[in-house]
Order: sequence, then C-alpha cells, then structure tokens
Amino acid sequence: MARRCEICSKGPMVVNNVSHANNRTKSRSLPNLQRVRANINGEHKRILVCTTCIKSGKVKKI
Repeated sequence: MARRCEICSKGPMVVNNVSHANNRTKSRSLPNLQRVRANINGEHKRILVCTTCIKSGKVKKI
C-alpha cells in the first residue's frame, strides 16, 4: 500500500534526527493517513486521505 494521500498526494518525508551532539541521522516521517469512505463522482469508495484534507473539507466522509 502506498503511503500517499489520494487527494493532495502528500507522501513520506525524509527528516533529520538531531542529537545533543548535533549528530544527524536520517529518518522517515509518514503523513497521518486515514482510510475513509467518501463520495467520489457519485459512488462510495474507500480512499486513503490525510487528516489535513479531512479537516479542510476537501473530502466528505460518509
């Protein structure tokens, strides 16, 4: 399953963990994705969307 929002296509980011000694190690930051039932073109589908799209009203949950 791709960790990507189907509305805004937000995906994983590469971030740095910074220690107290300023050592930097790479890590992945995943978006907060939820599987919701939504009305897409008149039919009900289960899609993977981020919580930002749900809160902003870009997708209407059923």
